[in-house]
Amino acid sequence: MGVTYEWRGRFANDELNALHAEAFETVAFDDSEWDWVDLVHRYSLGWVVARDDEGLVGFVNVAWDGSVHAWLQDTMVRTSARHQGVGTALVRMAVEGVRQAGCEWLHVDFDEDLRRFYVDACGFAPTGAGLIKL
Repeated sequence: MGVTYEWRGRFANDELNALHAEAFETVAFDDSEWDWVDLVHRYSLGWVVARDDEGLVGFVNVAWDGSVHAWLQDTMVRTSARHQGVGTALVRMAVEGVRQAGCEWLHVDFDEDLRRFYVDACGFAPTGAGLIKL
């Protein structure tokens, strides 16, 4: 069986915390530190979950302003599933979910090493952005 994708799909905190730790090469949080389920249900327009026979292989969160602007946050793909189209499929489904919600703009910020993914593979137009580390 291949990878399946679901807009606002179900997931457990422990599996998403593990995927986050792997994708961003950081420590794995536990539910008391980072409750993904609660956070996305309270603050997000939606999210996309990708699964294969082994479990969760990808995730992207779509935050929004409650009106016409949305943005991608935390695009993650399990290391063993990278370079197989999972990331672009996550983004494609997120774009469709945002479009159906009536938003006019979908934003994404990314480090320069991800430019080919977001601009070339996913179709985002490059723009200038600013950032303040707090």
